[in-house]
Order: sequence, then C-alpha cells, then structure tokens
Amino acid sequence: MVANWHDGFVLRSEWSPGADQTGTYRLTLANRGRTAITGFRLGISGPARINEQASLSNGRVVTQLSNYAELAPPADFTLEPGAEWTVTIDRLDYPLRHWTDGATTGFVILSDNRAVPAVTFPTARADSAPYRRGTMQLDGTPSAIAVVPWPNKVAVSGTRSAPHGLAIGAGDGTKAAAAFRELTDRLFPGEGLVREAHEDGLPVMLSQDGDLGAEAYRIVFSSHGAKVEAADDTGFLYGLVTLGQMARGARHQRQDHIFPLGGEIDDAPAMGFRGCHLDVARRFYSVAEVEKFLAILAWNKLNRFHWHLSDDEAWRVEIDAYPRLTEIAAWRGHGLPLPPLLGSGPERSGGFYSKADVAQIVALASRFGIEVIPEIDVPGHCYAMLEAIPALKDPGENGLYHSIQSFPNNCLNPAIEGVYTAVETIFGEMAEMFPSRWFHVGADEVPKDAWHSSPQANAMRAKLGVSGANELQAAFLKRIQEFLTSKGKITGAWEEAAHGGGIDKAQCYLVGWVNVEGSQKLAAEGYDVVVAPGQAFYLDMANGVEWHEPGAGWAGWSSPEKAYRFDPTAGWNESEKRKFLGVQACIWSEPMTDRDVFDRLVFPRLSAIAETGWTKAGNKDFARFSTLSNLMPNLYGRREEGKHNG
Repeated sequence: MVANWHDGFVLRSEWSPGADQTGTYRLTLANRGRTAITGFRLGISGPARINEQASLSNGRVVTQLSNYAELAPPADFTLEPGAEWTVTIDRLDYPLRHWTDGATTGFVILSDNRAVPAVTFPTARADSAPYRRGTMQLDGTPSAIAVVPWPNKVAVSGTRSAPHGLAIGAGDGTKAAAAFRELTDRLFPGEGLVREAHEDGLPVMLSQDGDLGAEAYRIVFSSHGAKVEAADDTGFLYGLVTLGQMARGARHQRQDHIFPLGGEIDDAPAMGFRGCHLDVARRFYSVAEVEKFLAILAWNKLNRFHWHLSDDEAWRVEIDAYPRLTEIAAWRGHGLPLPPLLGSGPERSGGFYSKADVAQIVALASRFGIEVIPEIDVPGHCYAMLEAIPALKDPGENGLYHSIQSFPNNCLNPAIEGVYTAVETIFGEMAEMFPSRWFHVGADEVPKDAWHSSPQANAMRAKLGVSGANELQAAFLKRIQEFLTSKGKITGAWEEAAHGGGIDKAQCYLVGWVNVEGSQKLAAEGYDVVVAPGQAFYLDMANGVEWHEPGAGWAGWSSPEKAYRFDPTAGWNESEKRKFLGVQACIWSEPMTDRDVFDRLVFPRLSAIAETGWTKAGNKDFARFSTLSNLMPNLYGRREEGKHNG
C-alpha cells in the first residue's frame, strides 16, 4: 500500500508584512503521523535567511548557515499526532517580497538525527492572488512574419502556404545545415522542421558571400523556395533560424503570420557580445538541461554562454588535481559539510560536470555559434571550495566575517601562497577544457572586513602599505590575471574587480551589474564593459512587485517591457561607447526551485534582451515583440495558465 502523504509531516508558512518593511513570518509544523515526537528540530531551506539574531517566539535557532536553519521548539515540548507547532519570527535578514522567498523545503530531524522530509507548501500571504507560474504570454500587435530578434532590414512580398519544413540543399554551409537540424530536433522534436524535398520540404539553398560580415546573413525568397547567403557558418545558421521561425509562425498561427513569396531579409547583429549567464552552483542543471538551454540561446541568436560553475553553495566542475572539490563541494544534504541550501532536501543532492560533459557541452555550443565562458568565482564566494580544501585557510585566523549572503569566512586568502598554487592548477586544467579566449574569475562581493583577523593577511597589508580588503583582492587579481594572460586568456570579472586597482585593463573585460550607472563609469575608466544591471537584466528578479510573482526583489523588478526598453548605453559619450562590448542576461538560481518558476522568470525576458543585443534600436517595437515572443521556446514547456501556448 502506498502511504498517504498526510501520514507524515506538513510544513506551512505565512508572511504578514509590516508597515515599516518588516513583518512576521510564521512556520507551522503539523504532525499527521501516528507517533508523538520530542527532542526534534525543524530544518528549513529557502532564499529567506533566519539567522541567530532573529527574534523568535515559541522556538529558537539551533544552527544556521546562510539560508539554511534548524529550529527547535521549547525544551520538553512534545508534538502529538494531529497537533501543530508554530514558531513566529519577527525579524529576518530582509522582508519577504515574493512567494518564492520563504522556506521551499522543510524536514524534521528526529532525536536520533534521522531526517524525515515534510510536505512543504509555498509561503502564503493573506491578501495574495493565485501564484504566477509558467512563461508569461503577452498581447501585442500583429506582424506579418514571425522572427525574434527582429531583422534589421525586411523587404518581403507576396504570400505562399506555410511550408511544412525546410529541405536544405547540399553545398555551402553544410556544417550550419547539420547544426540547424540538430537545433530543431532538440527544440521541436517531431515537427520535422528539417525534411527532405520528397517530404514536401521547402527548397533552401545556401550560398557563400564573403562580403557579408561575421554572423550576418541574407535571405532571398522566390516562388521556388529560399536562398540563404552568409560569409560564415554562424551567419548561415542564423539565416536558417530566421527561416525556421517564419515557417513555424506561419504554420502554427496561420491567421497571424505569412511566409513570403518574394523579397529579401538582410540582417546583421547590432552588438558583438550577446550573452546569457547561468548559475549552476545554487541549483544544478543536468547536461540535458544545459544542452537544451544552449539550443534556446541559439534560437535567440545569442552567442555567449557565461557558465557560473562555482559559488559558496557548490562546486560543479571536475578537476583532476583536486578530486575533493567534486567529492565534497558538489553535494548538499543533512549531515554533509554543505547542508541543504536554497530548497535542497535532506537527502544527498547536487552534481557536477565531468570533463567529458564539459567537452560535449562546449562542442555543442560551438556548433550553435556560442562561445562558452567559464567562471570560477574567486577570491570571494568560495565557502564550498574551502570546505573541500581546508588547507587553503589561514590556521591563525580566529575571527569571523560574513558575506552578504551570510557565509562565514568565505574568501580565499591572498596572503597564502598555497591559494595561488591551487587556483593556478585549477585554472590551468580549465584552460585546456575551455577554448574560449575569455575566462571569468568573479571577484564580486568580497566583504569589507575580509581577512581582518588573519595574521598572514595583516602582514601582507603592512608590506603593501594598505588597510582594506579591496587592495588585497587587487593584488590577488593581478597575479591571477598574469597567469591567465600567460595561457592566452582575457580575464573577465564582475565590476568589483575595478576596486583597488591591479587588474590590467588591456587584458580584461568587466560585467557591470550593481546598478545602471556602474557600467558607464567602468567604460569612462577605460574598461571594456558588458552591461548587465540587476535592475533590468537579472532574470532572477520578479516580473512585478506583487507577492504572487515568483523571484527575488533585492534589485527591484523588471517586467518583459522594462527589460526590452532598457537602453544599455543611454547617456554614454562616444569615447565610452567604444568600450561597450554588448549585453548579457544573468540567471541566478536562488529562486528557481520549480521548473515553472524558471520558465516564468527567464522567458520571455531572455528574448527581450536578445533583441536588444541583435536589433538596431530604431527597429525595435515592443508591441510586435510581445506577439512574436509567444512562439519562442522555453526550457521546460511550462506556460502561464489561461493563455495560448503558441
């Protein structure tokens, strides 16, 4: 007999906001089993942080690490069958803003230390509308052809019946043709978007034109089919993507879109760097998920994949010299060095990418015209790494400092020689794994009081004649950058790498994220800049201010329209614009507990940012984009209820 889920533990939570941005958080654990329990603890995990300074009623914090906490009831408390225990918390690290902020996983740790999962419901709020899930479907104005991002010159005429698929002829662009077949098989299995002529495929010829620029293409339509011209494989691929989108639009929404009988489309990207970042440390994504995501990037004509492979919560890439990184730091669970974090359950969970996995993903990305930029975040955000390799810590450091995410002593110490040995060994292995000319080293969010009680760090400060953490990080980055330069790499980093000096502007690029103004300031200082402000391009931010929208809220919120209309170089002078590389969407995974939350947060805003990167500003039209975005694929197939799927 299958046990009824009511026969265990059930955890519900409720947020009651206060007038002064504070509020009350109530957690109620119900015992639906048949046995009374005593001496137990409640383990909870989610974006919200309940630290030891929180004000609790009817309970206490036993242990806490960042967003994981164990709470205990009053001494000698017994939770009888059918009874409930409620603990009230009047002060959190920050007020809850959205339903995904609360505990997403709960479990009961019994007196013998066994962990029993509790059925956990999303945090409720009394005045909330139904929770939003799945990709938002937008209403807009009609468009004759269905293409996202919109081409920069469209001059088509006539109408023919929607083709069932494309029959791509042999000749030029054979690699691109094979990549397009692979791409469509991943995104639209069973549709037969690529098919032979005898299966009623529309004849498509590929023809080399060396006068076209990188990634550019031209499509010439005729009564016999279509011809795609390009100078390189990526241009051919993008031309085929445009044809594929037009064919799908005309076929799936016959009353809205047409397939032309004549004319041309001439197209080229507005920006050279059109990227998307994915954080796989906070949540692990399988190889299959990453590969489908790469296909979605290619369908949006995005050409950079910034792969965030390490953070405080986990390490995700195999390194031969340090097997403990994946033996220990890739896994979380009850009783492990890394506890359940950000919705992880008590069971051992996580994962990593083997070197074979990396090679497979990098090769696929290359076929799709995408350059993979790896990131190992140093010297901050290294809690998981230091748990796996404790020898990198200063044994004389006897004080605590905490990151903004409440991880203690989470930074590699620039004064320890072994740190450089480890980092250079790791980066050396990864330089062989990733052919990209760019290698991202993070360098963000180092606490101002980092290493304050480290004798070795203080000795280094005295030697350099400095007093702060920024200058120590600068010295660290200078040495790491010199190593990467020797490997033929350009060092990428978040904007904090500019603090304290030390990093060579000629051999780096920085990603501006803290605010809208920061990127312009970096460009004015002479750094090559990728624009990715949290206020517009961070796809973990909620789509709106309402509680029923999932996502984070520390940087505010960004609707699809707000993301679409954001001008990355508004107000920049010509000198500053010469340092502008392009734009990047950032997907931080803290709120991504459920697949339908991922699809809600990432899509269609990813396509909105893609159109900013590709389409000239004067050719953009949000009303048109709104209609066409409904045809774009998402990762998990989750769509907002009550809307058409496209």
